[in-house]
Amino acid sequence: MTRIHFIGGEKGGVGKSVVARVLSQYFIDREIPFLGFDTDRSHGSLLRFYADYASPVVIDQFDGLDAIVEAAVEQPDRRIVVDLAAQTYRFLSQWMHESGLLEADNDLGLSLTYWHVMDSGRDSADLLTRLLDELGNRIPVVVVLNEIRGGDFAILEASGALERARQMGAHVVTIGRLQDAAMQKIDAQNTSFWAATQRDSQSASKLGILERQRVKHWLHRSYAEFDRVAP
Repeated sequence: MTRIHFIGGEKGGVGKSVVARVLSQYFIDREIPFLGFDTDRSHGSLLRFYADYASPVVIDQFDGLDAIVEAAVEQPDRRIVVDLAAQTYRFLSQWMHESGLLEADNDLGLSLTYWHVMDSGRDSADLLTRLLDELGNRIPVVVVLNEIRGGDFAILEASGALERARQMGAHVVTIGRLQDAAMQKIDAQNTSFWAATQRDSQSASKLGILERQRVKHWLHRSYAEFDRVAP
């Protein structure tokens, strides 16, 4: 069964693209074949950092999203990672409903997972509630607590949305905080997280020895979280 991972969250700035990049690096390091699709027209992150694996896709056109499914069906041995731009869930939902992808009897052999990336703000909690209201149990959900965008999720806990997600079977994973300076140097070099950890790479030359070590440790902790999801 081909697995398609939609990395979303609706709100801009919550770190969706960082999660898509880490998941892509996870597949590379685990030697799991994958294809990436980038829906951000202005500054596509997968296209920028993982150009050898990613292609652009126009999400507000059905034929663009159809291309994702066609790629999944034609290459069933690969995972699919779709980095969703902000405020694209409405169209994605319409496409999934009208295409029958959420029906239990769809015969395409596809497994869909929606990754809801969150910062620590009230609006992220509200968006999670709306997502659960609409999707119910029709598609697996992974709730991503992104500590790069805030480490105190007390608002989310108090809202009851996280507990409700768990009761509905959602996985909850945490992306820990990475030192700001290290992330900024990696992004400035337009390179993968792997290259940032390698002593002889151009990107790593901009990072200190302990910065590289912190990136490695951060990736290992993130991978341990993903292992619990078995993407």
